[in-house]
Amino acid sequence: MPAIFDTSPCEPCPQKFNLAEYVLSRADELSEKVALSILSSENPENWTYGDLKAAVLGTANGLLEAGLKPGDTLMLRLGNTVDFPIAYLAAIAVGIHPIPLSSQLTMDELQKLCLEVSPSAACIDPDLGFPQSDNVIQILLSDLKSIRNLTPAKFQIGACDRLAYLVFTSGTSGSPKVVMHAHRAIWARRMMFRDWYDLREDDRLFHAGAFNWTYTLGTGLLDPWTLGATALILGEEASPEKIPSFLAKHGATIFAASPGVYRKLVRLCDFPGLPKLRHGLSAGEKLSDNLGALWRKKTSTKIYEAFGMSECSTFISSSPKSEAKMGTLGRPQNGRRVAILPHSFGEKPLEFHETGIIAVDQTDPGLMLGYLGAGTSSDNNFRGSWFLTGDLGQMARDGSITYMGRNDDIITAGGYRISPIEIEAHLQSHPKIQMVAVKDIEIKEDTRIITAFYTADAAIDDSMLKKFAAEKLARYKQPRLFVYCDSLPVGLNGKLLRKNLTLAKG
Repeated sequence: MPAIFDTSPCEPCPQKFNLAEYVLSRADELSEKVALSILSSENPENWTYGDLKAAVLGTANGLLEAGLKPGDTLMLRLGNTVDFPIAYLAAIAVGIHPIPLSSQLTMDELQKLCLEVSPSAACIDPDLGFPQSDNVIQILLSDLKSIRNLTPAKFQIGACDRLAYLVFTSGTSGSPKVVMHAHRAIWARRMMFRDWYDLREDDRLFHAGAFNWTYTLGTGLLDPWTLGATALILGEEASPEKIPSFLAKHGATIFAASPGVYRKLVRLCDFPGLPKLRHGLSAGEKLSDNLGALWRKKTSTKIYEAFGMSECSTFISSSPKSEAKMGTLGRPQNGRRVAILPHSFGEKPLEFHETGIIAVDQTDPGLMLGYLGAGTSSDNNFRGSWFLTGDLGQMARDGSITYMGRNDDIITAGGYRISPIEIEAHLQSHPKIQMVAVKDIEIKEDTRIITAFYTADAAIDDSMLKKFAAEKLARYKQPRLFVYCDSLPVGLNGKLLRKNLTLAKG
């Protein structure tokens, strides 16, 4: 049977719609409830729903008074402060298109991105800097803070398919692309509430990321606000080592982080009792079964993982109501239509348990409008009625999907196509390995070998690692070389940069 997951479609997004209005739709009803608590060693900084909505719409008016108009693009070059989500929602509220940026980008990287999108304006923290340009309106952080109290603007209501915001892809397999998302993209996140978060109005969701990270923005802020829950975020001065005590002190019911954060916490921190914590959430990179087990041992709670991409957010996940089978990502969320397509051509899904490209139906409300300036070149991302993610997977009959890596990461050895993810999954279960990445490395002309790069407290004897690999992996899948590293290369979003794995010269 063809490998396709197809449940009844989700409820359609209203045709007349504004993303920001939808996120703040509970604000009047819950005006005195805490929407956001910024945690620090001292007393937390609390924002009620009433304060949050007033700041968003006041800022929206300020953006218009600064000379911006609907259809303009606004880069957000801001640090880890509440000003970031306020400016983001303010722009969308009045039809301006925000572009979130990492605070870690260099000036050279920023200049390249500016050439890609030609922004109309930028909200800037002067401490972070921004390229000089006579064509870009610069709104400083101090200005943002002052315009919060202006007369509230009105939400601009329009077609749900119109452009709302832009994001850059991570660029792990090439140069970053500019993804265009419609207002309806937020509507698709309703499927995550049920089939990933198990999110409720009375939840206190603690996200370990910074305000200016898109994972934090969506999972940590916009989604709780949509339901009327409370978001908990670390303040600028708060140390990540305080997370366990903050979870207990502030009554967090759900914790969200990247695998890298979970990895640090289980290694470095002791945990107090966490009676209110129901579970954790993970996204950004594959979570190893071993790491999930260590977190369970430390906290007596499970981590539920989600898989997605900049072009479609997260659409495959596990949840308390639908736990993932060992080694899988989980299942597509109900309301999604997902299939496994052949590597090179054809729009007919493969059979169950065959490896191919994970594809999403083009009618998914969370799917992007396209890539900015791509024109027909983006056609390679579509095949028939499907959007091709570029990620490889296998689908079981119950819809469970096993991740097999990026299509361009696939290793060819002995005539076999091998996913590095499969090898990493086994090696990651070694009790001494903390993090591992696999790549085929050219050791001399026309000779490439499967190489495993790993971190641990100390180097592990190669013979022991080879024996461990042989227990579960076919000979052609076993690494021929093991390389001990102090750390592995990751991008700004914490994702592994496999292309940067190299052998030291000499």
